[in-house]
Amino acid sequence: MPQSAAIISGIQRMVLYETRARYFLVGTNQSETKHRVLKIDRTEPKDLVIIDDKHVYSQQEVRELLGRLDLGNRTKIGQKGSSGLSRAVSAFGIVGFVRFLEGYYIVLITKRRKMADIGGHSIYKIEDTSMIYIPNDSVRVTHPDEARYVRIFQNVDLSSNFYFSYSYDLSHSLQYNLTLLQRPYELWSSPTSPAEEEVNKQSKQDSFDIFEDEGLPTQVVYGLQSEPYYKYVWNGKLLERVKDIVHHDWLMYIIHGFCGQSKLLIYGRPVHITLFARRSSKFAGTRFLKRGANCEGDVANEVETEQIVHDASVMSFAAGSYSSYVQVRGSVPLYWSQDISTMMPKPPIRLDQADPYAHVAALHFDQMLQRFGSPIIILNLVKKREKRKHEKILSEELYPAVINLNQFLPPDNCIDYIAWDMARYTKSKLCNVLDRLSMIAENVVKRTGFFINRSDFYCHTIRPDDRWGDLGGHITASGRVQTGVLRTNCVDCLDRTNTAQFMVGKCALAYQLYALGMIDKPKLQFDTDCVRLFEELYEDHGDTLSLQYGGSQLVHRVKTYRKIAPWTQHSKDIMQTLSRYYSNAFSDADRQDAINLFLQVYQPSESKPHLWELPTDFYLHQKNSMTLPQDRRSYTLWWSPGILSYLPLAYDEVPCEDSMKKVKVKRVNRFEESIDIYTEFFKPYELTAFDDTFCIAMTNSAREFMPKTIGVDPSPFTVRKPEETGKSVLGNKSSKEETLLQRKTAASAPPPPSEEAISSTSEDDSEEDRDDDGSVSQRSTPIKLLTESGESNRIQEEIQQQSVKEPYGLNLSEFPAEKDLHIYERFVHLGESQHRVERTEHINLANIICLEPVSCFPEDSIYGVSPPQVDRESREEFESHVVTGQGQVRVLCRDDMLMYREYVKNRYM
Repeated sequence: MPQSAAIISGIQRMVLYETRARYFLVGTNQSETKHRVLKIDRTEPKDLVIIDDKHVYSQQEVRELLGRLDLGNRTKIGQKGSSGLSRAVSAFGIVGFVRFLEGYYIVLITKRRKMADIGGHSIYKIEDTSMIYIPNDSVRVTHPDEARYVRIFQNVDLSSNFYFSYSYDLSHSLQYNLTLLQRPYELWSSPTSPAEEEVNKQSKQDSFDIFEDEGLPTQVVYGLQSEPYYKYVWNGKLLERVKDIVHHDWLMYIIHGFCGQSKLLIYGRPVHITLFARRSSKFAGTRFLKRGANCEGDVANEVETEQIVHDASVMSFAAGSYSSYVQVRGSVPLYWSQDISTMMPKPPIRLDQADPYAHVAALHFDQMLQRFGSPIIILNLVKKREKRKHEKILSEELYPAVINLNQFLPPDNCIDYIAWDMARYTKSKLCNVLDRLSMIAENVVKRTGFFINRSDFYCHTIRPDDRWGDLGGHITASGRVQTGVLRTNCVDCLDRTNTAQFMVGKCALAYQLYALGMIDKPKLQFDTDCVRLFEELYEDHGDTLSLQYGGSQLVHRVKTYRKIAPWTQHSKDIMQTLSRYYSNAFSDADRQDAINLFLQVYQPSESKPHLWELPTDFYLHQKNSMTLPQDRRSYTLWWSPGILSYLPLAYDEVPCEDSMKKVKVKRVNRFEESIDIYTEFFKPYELTAFDDTFCIAMTNSAREFMPKTIGVDPSPFTVRKPEETGKSVLGNKSSKEETLLQRKTAASAPPPPSEEAISSTSEDDSEEDRDDDGSVSQRSTPIKLLTESGESNRIQEEIQQQSVKEPYGLNLSEFPAEKDLHIYERFVHLGESQHRVERTEHINLANIICLEPVSCFPEDSIYGVSPPQVDRESREEFESHVVTGQGQVRVLCRDDMLMYREYVKNRYM
């Protein structure tokens, strides 16, 4: 079967040019070899007129076109002024087009920052945007409320946790994107349009095929472009107006949530751990204003978290080893809310509508079965015992709903329900919360399995592990596939949920590393560099999601539930609680209006009341409250047609007729630039430096977490004490001051806790300290302004010694003595004259060039090693050693007795 590859967007940079009558948006690819032009009319006061000629221009053609436009838009021939073509702004992508009460605006990405790299596909974060009004001032019809709508729209901070990629579909999981490349596309490849045929002819002329002259057929690759999963796309409505007009390269979909990537060094071998969080754009909002579910089964604060582990020594998806695990958080899928008008920290929970047949829960779990398959496992962490009913109300409604839905499902595909009062366990001194969570996590990961794109190693067969044999999921010819998902919820889905997801992710990470051949058992311990790095990723993930939904960072962290948090953490928790209360009481309403306007849930109009005049946004998110439903779904057959026939596999990932409609397939040359991920990642046409590359600046387990002392085991799976970690609170002080302070602290401090209760990385470090530590360890040459030259020389020598000590673990002395240098020079001269050969008539090349292998292994590779040839004496020595170990001592010969006597004489006499 021919190879398949994802299509890379042909527009990654763009420049907006303006005239009085039009905007010209010129887009180009990364290498600036292909250009497209978009023409936007500025004479329409309230309508959006966009013309895309679908033509691909060369660089010379674009220059000529812009020159003609500049010349044609001047008022007089030969005049150079502002009336011609002027450059407005440079950008990296289009967020969308939006209109309030006047004309349309275009929102462009003007700054970006690389956040992650997966298989050569770069993931970017939006750093800054520009919102430009399209109609000319001469035709503008002003409205007094336009400026207020613009302010509300801009309250959604696009520079805060919005991500995009030109070549990787962020709205889908890695499992979907990689299984998409393995489908048979011979039957679904679409015919090429005449415009694309012309482009392909031009690309064939530009590319070079070494087999073309030999009469061999050129390898055909299927270029794939999948339709995004619009539930996690945040600018889908902003691009809806132009989606069918412009070429698909102009469309760039963004997600909202979290993205973090760190490098785990296992004896020098890089393993990248990436954490993605995709926030749902359906029923989106803030904490107390969005609770429960809407009439379509979309729940509040729904976030899909995916952890990706891959061996970074091999980049491509085709040859590399990639693994992922997905879990979900979301509000309890019922009609419920909390009234915040009472200004209480915990408003009472109320059920808004009776749902005896669990209709809204059925819609929600139908979406999950279609995307993830079965089993769906619910981990409900709300309280069970309360003096006054509060959280318990939700459990009493959710459990009967699950029972009702399960009676119609096949027994093998039923929804699993796990209820556990995490808050009650935390208060108990006899119970360990994380031990109980690790048991639940082990059970969940064994049920769902995880995704990996390679088959099992041979070592897993010869040294099987009991946990590995019981692992669930679906086994394919190329690896494993995750079937089903864990859905975790508490009331807010913030603090307790993040800790539970961390424990499940930690358990899954152990299985992923074991499947990649990095560890010998699928189990990870706390207080190792690997788990500390993973915990820091998850806490950043939890803080970000908590800020988006609750208005503050996490109140209770993993250390809180391990009961090893420092005493300063309690004051931080109080401040975060107050911050969350203030945000919920005073700023959440404005944030909710901004989200509704950005997602186009509310579209301003002259005939409708303004957004700030609405008493509630309930009717905006509940569509059935304004219109009667045309068809009522069955209460018994509550799933979508076709889903059950493919379970436990997800319906979206099966190559059926419905799922293939969402994928555009076209046949392209293997040298086509639109699928060349090597050129896209390495950019051979640009001058780059190693220090500026993303992988150097990435969080590194060896640099950030491994101790800097001599004799420490460099393995990231070794349990360490808190004072051994690389991220020390005293990291910015000199070694002498640090040692002195540690001695003073040790003299007055109580005895240290046991190893199980030792804290992981301290959270007291400020962000400035972290940045400083990273920059010093990366560059290893801190700059100081000094006045005296003698002092500067002394400091420079100290810096040199410090920079040598970091990578090698030892301090070199000063310059070698003159005698040592003389000996070294003689040694060098001896090496130069060693291979001199006297000139004779017949020169033997074997005496000049010695090609004998240095290693006794014929192959020298990390993937395959041929066994060496062992001589007879070595074999006899080994056999005698084995026999001696079994208790059969051979008779000592005379040489052995002489050797033993010599040893005793030298050792003891």
